[in-house]
Amino acid sequence: MRTLLSVTLTGLAATPALAGEMAVTVEIPRLDVAEYHRPYVAVWVEGADQSVAANLTVRYDVKMRDNEGTKWLKDMRQWWRRSGRDQTFPMDGVSGPTLPVGEHSLSFDTAKGPLASLKPGSYALVVEAAREVGGRELLKIPFEWPVKQSFDQSVKGENELGKIALAIKP
Repeated sequence: MRTLLSVTLTGLAATPALAGEMAVTVEIPRLDVAEYHRPYVAVWVEGADQSVAANLTVRYDVKMRDNEGTKWLKDMRQWWRRSGRDQTFPMDGVSGPTLPVGEHSLSFDTAKGPLASLKPGSYALVVEAAREVGGRELLKIPFEWPVKQSFDQSVKGENELGKIALAIKP
C-alpha cells in the first residue's frame, strides 16, 4: 500500500494573473528496508553547461543541533559539487525539512525569485536524492526556456525517487 501526502510550497505574496508557474512533483517511495531514513533531496535547474541556474529546494535534517544536518548534504554529490559547497545554510527560501514517503508538490512563480533571471536557452530540472544506509539517485527533465505553451514531462526513478513531474505554464 502506498501512502501519499501532498504538500504545496509557494513563492512570496500573491502572484500576478499573468505570471507563469513551474510545478514540480517529487515522489518519495516507500522502501521495504530494515533501517529507513528519509532521503536528503535537492531540486535545481541546470543550464546547458551543467551549472546551477537556480536552486529550488534543498531538503535535509534541519532540526539537528548546531546545524549538524548539513554535514551529510555532500552525499548529494552532483548538487554539492555544483552549488552546495558554496552556500550558507539554511538557504533562505530554499532549505526545508526532509520529505516523508508520498507525493510532494512544489510550485514556483516564474516571474519572481531565481526563475525570473533565467535567460532563453536549454535547461534541465534536476532532482537528486541520497539516503543514509541507502542509495543515491539523480533524475533530469530537459526543457527549453522560456516556454511558449504549457509543458508537461515526467520521469520515474528506480530506488530512492519515484515519479518526478515537471509542468510549466507560460
